[in-house]
Amino acid sequence: MVHHGWQIDLNLAACQLLSPNTKLTGTASLRFLCLLLFNSLGPNIPVPLQITAPDDARLDEVASRLTALAATLEHPDAWPAEQLKICADARVFEWFLPREQGGQFWSESDLLRGYVKLAAACLTTTFVITQRTGAVQRIAAGDSEQAKAELLPDLIAGHTFATVGISHLTTSRQHLTRPVLEAIEHNDGFLLNGYSPWVTGAEFAQHVVVGATLPDARQVLICLPTITPGVTTGPSTPLLGLSASRTGPVRCDQAFVPRKWLLAGPIHEVMKQGVGARTGGAQTSALAIGLATAAIDFLKQQSLQRGDLADPANSLIAERDALFTGMLAQAENPSSPLAISSHDLRVRANSLALRASQAALAAAKGAGYCLGHPTGRWCREALFFLVWSCPAPVLQANLCELACIQE
Repeated sequence: MVHHGWQIDLNLAACQLLSPNTKLTGTASLRFLCLLLFNSLGPNIPVPLQITAPDDARLDEVASRLTALAATLEHPDAWPAEQLKICADARVFEWFLPREQGGQFWSESDLLRGYVKLAAACLTTTFVITQRTGAVQRIAAGDSEQAKAELLPDLIAGHTFATVGISHLTTSRQHLTRPVLEAIEHNDGFLLNGYSPWVTGAEFAQHVVVGATLPDARQVLICLPTITPGVTTGPSTPLLGLSASRTGPVRCDQAFVPRKWLLAGPIHEVMKQGVGARTGGAQTSALAIGLATAAIDFLKQQSLQRGDLADPANSLIAERDALFTGMLAQAENPSSPLAISSHDLRVRANSLALRASQAALAAAKGAGYCLGHPTGRWCREALFFLVWSCPAPVLQANLCELACIQE
C-alpha cells in the first residue's frame, strides 16, 4: 500500500485537468493519460523511495511502516516478506555494496545509523537483513565471478533471498570434537555432509552461504543452492523471540556442490580471511541500541503523563546517547577519546537493551505483561543479544553484571 505521505490525489488532478478553464495541451493530455493508467493499476503500486543517507526522511517513512507491521510477526509461521519488500523498494539492500557492484557503499558509521533506526522499528526484520547482507557481501567479495554475475543483480534488487550458515565456524558447536558440517574435496566440487545449526530464513532462500570443514581441518565458504539434491531446510526452531526470522538447521546429506559456488578456501580459519562481512561486530551492538531506543521512546512518552518516570527515562536516554556517540566515534575515528572498544560496546549495548526493555514493561504495568503488548516483545527480544554472536568475554561480563559481581 502506498504510504499516505506519497499518495497521488488522482481525482483532484483529473478535476483540474478537465475543468472548463483548462486547455488540454499535448503535455497535459499525456499527463492525464498517465494518471488514468496509474489509477487503473490500483493504489498498491509503491512509489520509489530510494534512501541514500541515514538522515533521509524517507528512512523515517520506511521505519514507520515497519513499526506498524511489527506485531504481525508474532503470529505463528510469520515471515517478514512484506517488510523485506518495503526495504527492497526503498533500495535498502544497496547500502552495503560498492558502487561498481550496484550498491551505494555507505560508510560504516552511516550503516550503523541506518541499522539503529531499522531495529528500533522492527528487530526481526532488521536481523533478517543482517543475515541477508552477510550472504550478499560474502558473495560479492568471494572468489566466484560466476556467483557474482548470476546472483548479485537480483539480490541487490530484492528479487531473491540469500542467507548465511556460518555460526558453527565461529561461536556455535565449538565444544564438539567433530565438525558439524564436513566437506570432501573433488576435482569439480565439494561433497557436503552434516548440518548448519542456525540459518535464518533458509526455507525462503535460493542460496545459503555455508562454512564447512575438510578432513585436514581446512575450511571452505560455499554458496549452496538450496535446490541441490541432498539439501533440506527447516523446520525452523520456535524461539523465545524473533521466531518470524524462521531460524533453523540446513542439512546436507551427500550434497554435491560444483566448484563454481566456492567463495573462499580451502584454507585454515576461513572466517579470519576477511571475505565479506565480519561476524558480530558493531552491527550487532547497533541492533541492541535500536531495540533499546524503541523501549526508551515508549518510556519517555509515558513520562509525559507520569512524572515519576521522567528521571529513569532521562537517565536511559543519556546512557543511550553516549553509547551511540561512542559507537559512531569508533567507526569514524578509533583513536577518538569518545570511541568505545568493540568489547565494551557490546557489553554495554546488551545491558542497555535488557534494562531499557524491562523498564518499559514496568512502566506499562499489567498491560505490558499481556501477549501482544510491544514491551513484552521487547523484553523477549532483548534476551536474544545474550546468545546471538556473543563472544565468551562479552557473555562473562554480562553474567557478572547480572550477578552483581564487580569485574
